[in-house]
Amino acid sequence: MTAAHGSADRPGRGAGEDPLLVLLRRRYGQTWSIRRTAHLWIATALDPDCDHAPTLVQPDVETFVRELEEPPARACRPGRASLLSAGWFADNVERVGGDGACVDLRPPMT
Repeated sequence: MTAAHGSADRPGRGAGEDPLLVLLRRRYGQTWSIRRTAHLWIATALDPDCDHAPTLVQPDVETFVRELEEPPARACRPGRASLLSAGWFADNVERVGGDGACVDLRPPMT
């Protein structure tokens, strides 16, 4: 990772920050947390209960901006926790050890 690339991933950097990233954060920063990698544009909704897709990932900036303007539908119903959400894990699994491993002690659902 180059210094210029690394600074594009972090808000608040001065010299070397991607001007397009700065512009997108100014325009959509009230709704989305926006970052980028060398090949992808990534936005995460600030409202976890939003009624649209909570995460956008696109390699093309024009497609990315269209999705920021009109996000696609959610994969699950609004108000229903994703199986990947921290809240779901906290309510349904127990941590095992200090390495982040978890176990669900309930029997499998069939």
